Amino acid sequence: MLVGLLVAAVALGIAILVAGLKGSWRSPVVTIGESVVDRVPSWVKTFAVRTFGSNDKLALQIGTVAILAVFAVVIGLVARRRPRLAAGGVALFGLVGAASAVSRPAASWTSAIPSIVGAAAGIGALVVLRARLLLDAPAGSMAGTAAGLDPDRVGLPPGRPVGRRQLLLTSAAAVAVAAVAGGAGQALRSRFSVAGRRAQVALPPPTGPTAAPLPADPLGVPGITPFMTSNADFYRVDTALVVPQVDPDTWTLRIHGMVDKELNLSYQDLLDRQLVEKDLTMVCVSNEIGGTLAGTARWLGFPLAALLDEAGVQPGADQVVSRSVDGWNCGTPTAVIMDGRDALVAVGMNGEPLPLEHGFPARLVVPGLYGYVSATKWLSEIELTTMDAFDGYWVKRSWAKEGPIKTFSRIDTPKGLSRTAAGPAMIGGMAWHPHVGISAVEVRIDDGAWQPATLAPVPSDDLWVQWALPWDATSGRHQITVRATDGDGVVQTEDRAAPIPDGASGWHSVVALVA
Repeated sequence: MLVGLLVAAVALGIAILVAGLKGSWRSPVVTIGESVVDRVPSWVKTFAVRTFGSNDKLALQIGTVAILAVFAVVIGLVARRRPRLAAGGVALFGLVGAASAVSRPAASWTSAIPSIVGAAAGIGALVVLRARLLLDAPAGSMAGTAAGLDPDRVGLPPGRPVGRRQLLLTSAAAVAVAAVAGGAGQALRSRFSVAGRRAQVALPPPTGPTAAPLPADPLGVPGITPFMTSNADFYRVDTALVVPQVDPDTWTLRIHGMVDKELNLSYQDLLDRQLVEKDLTMVCVSNEIGGTLAGTARWLGFPLAALLDEAGVQPGADQVVSRSVDGWNCGTPTAVIMDGRDALVAVGMNGEPLPLEHGFPARLVVPGLYGYVSATKWLSEIELTTMDAFDGYWVKRSWAKEGPIKTFSRIDTPKGLSRTAAGPAMIGGMAWHPHVGISAVEVRIDDGAWQPATLAPVPSDDLWVQWALPWDATSGRHQITVRATDGDGVVQTEDRAAPIPDGASGWHSVVALVA
């Protein structure tokens, strides 16, 4: 077992080192993980987001390493008696990584180099470690035991015992090679970070009046989610295991397809336009009942509808396909973008250039639609086509084609199963239906009547609202339920539905313990 784990560590460390030589190269852990994301059923992705939230990518990479470790243990177990089979196992893992790398969008055959070199290094390490720790180690010796050899089953001629010193020195050398190579690879990769270039970007002021500051908690109820979401707290759900590093000096946005005139815009071209500032709420389709995958930010950008008008949308072009630099894509109904809502090619978020993980240098923001059909980060291309001609990334995986956000309400305080003192208390939370708005929120205590909550004022229907209700809490266990009515007068449905295929629905309830 020890030999297999050391071989895997060396192979992975060398692969990371080689991947650090070129910005577009990735280690096998990343390329295999990205392939897993592309191929797993939608329910697996939903489970990962529900369980790990914004840490779903870290969880996937840890899982990939864990699978590699199990595979490495198997290699170590067979290395003593069947070294060629063990070497073939190392080569197989390298081939899997290479195949995953070249299958990525915009990849070339060179993308396989880190996995191939890493596998070659792993095979070399296997030869050396087998000679140092296995070939001369009889069953029952320290190295033989570490390698998983059963002295009652392995009928090998006695060899020279491997002493503790040789075992420790050889193992330490292998670990050192892996650590130094991996660390050097990470250091090399930092050369490709565009964080420094982002810090140099000076965003222009928006055209027209600047949006007025909005109070974080206009209702004055502790525990309610702040109205505006900071960049650090804004949810992140996407398929990129490694955040794309896009140099704004070489970035371009291509608008083509069923248009009268193809457009190619640089980052500076966008900044030189008359940018507008809009407060908009975004919601992830993976958000569960009571979930927190929603947030509001102040976005700076150029109206997408104006860009499409400039390009000239041809008759019949009823879908806008947007693509990321990493190959992710989605389709948005053209009519939605052109209906007057504040759909933006955004370059700023809460007064600063887009954070790297939120799409720098440019992304799409379309109020009223879930992100899987509208919110392309690291935007590189917009194509006008038809709804029949193209299915986006998640639509191909059985999600709904259009994805309008559903009416949603959530209780923020009191928290579920929290203890509340008897007497005057406050119930509060958030409600949203971007682009339609919220006209009312009602709260029910146990089986009592629905009571109207107070809504905080908002400047537009594209934003969520805070709500609150005074409560005379009596001792005991109480179930609190909330529902909202949208701007068209439609009451939020009680019918519960999972996020797949078009977003969760149902009333949110919590149990409060009053003493």
